[in-house]
Amino acid sequence: MHTTPADTAHMQHALQLAAEAMWLSQPNPRVGCVLVNPSGHVIGSGHTQAVGHAHAEVMALRAAAQAGHSTHGATAYVTLEPCAHTGRTGPCTDALLAAGVARVVAATPDPNPHVAGAGLQRLRAAGVQVHVGLCQADAVALNVGFFSRMQRRRPWLRMKMATSLDGVSALPNGQSQWITSPQARADGHAWRARACAVLTGYGTVRQDNPRLDVREVATPRQPHVVVVDSQCQTAPNANIWRPERRRFWAHAVATPPTATAGEPARQLLHLPQADGAKVDLTALLHALAEHEVNEVHAEAGPALNASLLRAGLVDEILLYQAPCWLGQGALASQFGPLQSPDQGLALQWLEEARVGPDRRLRVLTPPGAAFWQGATTT
Repeated sequence: MHTTPADTAHMQHALQLAAEAMWLSQPNPRVGCVLVNPSGHVIGSGHTQAVGHAHAEVMALRAAAQAGHSTHGATAYVTLEPCAHTGRTGPCTDALLAAGVARVVAATPDPNPHVAGAGLQRLRAAGVQVHVGLCQADAVALNVGFFSRMQRRRPWLRMKMATSLDGVSALPNGQSQWITSPQARADGHAWRARACAVLTGYGTVRQDNPRLDVREVATPRQPHVVVVDSQCQTAPNANIWRPERRRFWAHAVATPPTATAGEPARQLLHLPQADGAKVDLTALLHALAEHEVNEVHAEAGPALNASLLRAGLVDEILLYQAPCWLGQGALASQFGPLQSPDQGLALQWLEEARVGPDRRLRVLTPPGAAFWQGATTT
């Protein structure tokens, strides 16, 4: 079954709706739905709500019903395959069938093992015309963390860094505030808000005492915070623990300090490497996936950045470059040393944009590029 320019326009509308759930729907995927009657008029639309509440298809059906429109014979444009199982809510396939929808155009199959084609199969078995794959790459990009958690059992890890044009992230005296502009910092907060969790290390907490919460943009929720601290040295009154959000303390030491009355609640993740000296970062990401974390936003120091890169756990690099030249200081990562240039990571360009006076670069690492390619061609 072929698609038309009108199909593409309606799917792009659905994608815009899905983007409105960017900071809302975690850990559920960001999904948009547009209902169009046989005459080609939009009769309802919606996007996924907060976890435990209505999915995009149900929101669109409700909108059509509230406007007094019949959904019999309608086409549903949805950015992700309608679910076919009962989780926190009922199956969207059942809702579409009950509404008399005659055609479903889905951007991409759902990678959730509980769905994985079952929704599309149920629709086809009921006589609904189904088309899959329209604007698939855009739909996956909105939910790359959800795809990663479902298919790799670990979150998508985006590493954020800010440097001068010559790659310096901090002066020799440790000062790094502020190399980039207020516009770049606000943009960085928007990427924090998108993530399910913000990850940092003890060294960054000790040096900068950051909060790493979202303050520069309005958001209905704060991302979880994850502190990689092998020896559990982070002070209980550190700013990182302050915001009201879920807190994970990843450590290697066998006997972490006992919490005292009045200290913020922190979930301990004892994940030592074989030698017991450092945190097993691979195990950490798998543990976060078990806690329904889709995207991790890493803002750490050069040592932890390098460890994540060496372990092949970084999927995407988000780099802000200021138009200044600092000459000397700390690099954003202590990756290496290498014996030849071809030993470096071969990155893949994803996006380049101006943010105020600064430049924002997004690139995929080899693991990220391989996963992205596979997710967008299924």
